[in-house]
Amino acid sequence: MPRAQLQYLTDELNKLREQNLYQRLRVLETEQLPVSRFDGREVINLSSNNYLGFTTHPKLRERALEAIRKFGVGSGAVRTIAGTMSIHLELEEKIARFKHVEASVVFQSGFTANAGTVQAILGREDVIISDQLNHASLIDGCRLSRAEIKIFPHKDLDACESVLKEIAGRNCRKLLVTDGVFSMDGDIAPLPQLVELAEKYGCIMMIDDAHASGVLGRNGRGTVDHYKLHGRVDIQVGTLSKAIGALGGYVCSTRDAIEFLYHRARPFLFSTSHPPSVAATCLAAFEVLEEEPQLIDRLWVNTRFFKEGLKKLGFNTGASETPITPVIVGDAALAHQFSRDLFAAGVFAQGIGFPTVPEGKARIRTIVTATHTQEELTRALDILEGVGKKLKII
Repeated sequence: MPRAQLQYLTDELNKLREQNLYQRLRVLETEQLPVSRFDGREVINLSSNNYLGFTTHPKLRERALEAIRKFGVGSGAVRTIAGTMSIHLELEEKIARFKHVEASVVFQSGFTANAGTVQAILGREDVIISDQLNHASLIDGCRLSRAEIKIFPHKDLDACESVLKEIAGRNCRKLLVTDGVFSMDGDIAPLPQLVELAEKYGCIMMIDDAHASGVLGRNGRGTVDHYKLHGRVDIQVGTLSKAIGALGGYVCSTRDAIEFLYHRARPFLFSTSHPPSVAATCLAAFEVLEEEPQLIDRLWVNTRFFKEGLKKLGFNTGASETPITPVIVGDAALAHQFSRDLFAAGVFAQGIGFPTVPEGKARIRTIVTATHTQEELTRALDILEGVGKKLKII
């Protein structure tokens, strides 16, 4: 029985159960693969961010094992005390070269990279101009900074400029920040126009490129490379946890900006650094991105095939332009029922509702990978059709 002080949490969980919104964690019992075993059931996995299949790539496996043999299993401390290892610096130099920037710093997660950076570079006298659908880590970083936050409707450039005009005369730092690929809708930011606005109104331009890393641009260099905007985006945040296949996040910027984060970014200052095996895995991943571009080509072939299939069946896939393809159903309880019925039929695609997405826009979120076969995707489409018709979604 819960203590009386915590009874309200039990009450809230019971409300979720009554509303058919309660979700329990699915347990993965195999490697992260296109067809995986969750909760004892073999299912086509459409819920993984493992875009290129790097979680099981043989080169990444071997490099992780080599690093354990050479450096052990942990770094033993935070970076500023005794936890900066040569392999961490090697990874950061590799990322900086890959992204065509002066320097980079690796954080323990993409979430801490975003939140720690915004919190560090701004204060209560400053202003942040942020897309309505930016990732939660950016939202939390904005709040932690104590800066004034101004939200513009998703990808609404006119509204964004109206905000910038409104604050143009203020003597403060201004940060214009956007996701590169939006994680729930799969659409791409209008970065060229945002960069022009940032330059016109004297803003720091920042992009969270988590879902574009390894997906967009040459060899997966991201949204900045996709739009050929090198040198015009002040801060780029990426992830090591999605297409790279391991764990962590990174920030790319000028050398001085990175040095400043060494001194002021709280996750960097107060969290133990990556295990050497993770750093080695990420190093290998960036090498594979350059050596095996066919993986990204395959990812996009699969993406186009699956999107076309969903649209032919009559599903609402919103504004998606990338491997993230939502199937929007509106009602949250229906989305979760859709997800459960799909799982029972052999497809794992999670239901997502408020507060992750706005009320009335609940969906299942699908992601295809380079390692899915077209036979697997065809089977998934057949299952989606059958369950979708049963629930009268299509």
